[in-house]
Amino acid sequence: MASGVTLKQLSYFVALTEAQHYRRAAERLGISQPSLSQQIAGLETTLGVELVERGQRGAILTPGGREILAQARRVLEETEALTALARDASAGVSGTIRLGTSPTLGPYFLPHVMRRLRTSYPSLKLIVRDAAPLVLQEELLLGQHDLILTQLPVRSADVAVERLFREPLKLAVAQDHALSTKSQARDADLAGQDILALTSSYALHNQIVALCEEVGANPRQDYEGTSLDALRQMTALNMGVCFLPALYVRSEVSPDTGDVAILSFRKDRFTRSVGLVWRKRSAHKRTIDSIASVIRSVARDKFAGLVTAV
Repeated sequence: MASGVTLKQLSYFVALTEAQHYRRAAERLGISQPSLSQQIAGLETTLGVELVERGQRGAILTPGGREILAQARRVLEETEALTALARDASAGVSGTIRLGTSPTLGPYFLPHVMRRLRTSYPSLKLIVRDAAPLVLQEELLLGQHDLILTQLPVRSADVAVERLFREPLKLAVAQDHALSTKSQARDADLAGQDILALTSSYALHNQIVALCEEVGANPRQDYEGTSLDALRQMTALNMGVCFLPALYVRSEVSPDTGDVAILSFRKDRFTRSVGLVWRKRSAHKRTIDSIASVIRSVARDKFAGLVTAV
């Protein structure tokens, strides 16, 4: 029965589930709505099961449709893997890679990586999108990214992870804060301090909350920043202190005229781990290995003494 299933039918079915509406899915695919409906109906006939409930609210998966969707994605991933293996064997590192990255990292590091990738692999096209780490992970598993560059850990049985470098987290305080004249901060300096942090959609949030428990600081519950800029601005107003990644500090905080004072903490041994994450069934392992190598080389060459490649 399933021998009549085509890859076009499966790809159209997946596109429909992502758009959740026949008209929107057809527009994304560049086909007419009747053509899309015909392909979905043909898939249902071949499989002998209703996949989609049709109604005013759009396209809603049936229980059987949800099971078929998971398998359809696996089939399409395997087909993409086969095509990529053949392409890599004949042409090396090339094609289009969709890379997701955290806004606490990408703007301050990726431009150097992309410049080197263009030089080393001119046939490789990188499409980059920023989002909060938890959003990136969900989108990765849905196939919206080929890999993501993010703070670790990322815990999922469906992904592979490669650590790339460690980045110190610097303590930021207001210019008139009692600690502002120091160059180094100790654990005891944070006892009783109000600590500002990003929202829980960032791995940095959990790391800061854990540190607060360890040193007796107070994570502010009434404010969670949505960006590093927001944290810095609140810190400048003496609403608390915060931790900023070293790459951000180098890019955005002037040592002479900055609105906050920057201190090392634990002699720069308080760090976050950064790495690449991809689906275990990814079709692009050779390309991912090449990108990882370039990222490590940028960390060593451009940011030596600031981050530590691993």
